[in-house]
Amino acid sequence: MSGRVEGKVALVTGAARGQGRSHAVRLAEEGADLVICDLCGPIDAVKYPLPEAAELEETVAMVEKLDRRVISRRLDVRDGEALDDLMAQCRSEFGRLDIVAPQAGIASYAMNQEIDDELWQEVVDINLTGVWKTVRRAIPLITEGGRGGAIVLTSSVAGELGLYGLAHYVAAKHGVIGIMRALANELGADGIRVNAILPGTVNTPMAANDATYKLFRPDLEAPTVDDVDAAMRGLNLIDTRWVEARDISNAVVWLASDEARFVTGVELPVDAGYIAKTF
Repeated sequence: MSGRVEGKVALVTGAARGQGRSHAVRLAEEGADLVICDLCGPIDAVKYPLPEAAELEETVAMVEKLDRRVISRRLDVRDGEALDDLMAQCRSEFGRLDIVAPQAGIASYAMNQEIDDELWQEVVDINLTGVWKTVRRAIPLITEGGRGGAIVLTSSVAGELGLYGLAHYVAAKHGVIGIMRALANELGADGIRVNAILPGTVNTPMAANDATYKLFRPDLEAPTVDDVDAAMRGLNLIDTRWVEARDISNAVVWLASDEARFVTGVELPVDAGYIAKTF
């Protein structure tokens, strides 16, 4: 039985761990070859530990264990030339690109008056401009194949809601939805579908960290995940602290597959009812 994306090539950024790794592995499980990348280095705006090069190599090993081919690079999605080089390698080694999932992103918590120009720029450059730079360079390679394709952007519940203490992140994630809507219109004639997934709180290091817990329980000096459990569950309609990365990846696979061949221009929350909740 063939996989749902058998024979296709998928690009996943931010693939060293978390949602990016999960997307890469799920796509490989369903038959895709992979092009993956991650910065694997420090970012001033980020107060939680970022992935290391060894974690990107671990993702490579996980994909190869599934008997899929993989190209891997350490790069910054703000670096257009590095992305150009990655696309050139994809063209040379695979000769095609079918699926793009720009997952690279960061979180930073601060009240608006505490966000200086540099912090704003770093968050927006990675979470919004980095997505645009990635997609802009991937589109020609998809188009060359004449087979259509799928672009699955990662926004957030923050792409719909004005979350507290996250003005820079909220602005970037709203912008990702704007890119999705515009590109769905521009690329539909070429058979390229463009959609956005809106994750809720996901069990990855970007959310499961001390800075996030402090946001939920500022009254405590050093809150733990158990201290914030009730508050986190209270955000959702479905009784869960958070969704798992694989839940998001399952949506990516569906949107990338022919099962969603007429789905484009859609915002798909995978958030346990976070956005829908009205009480």
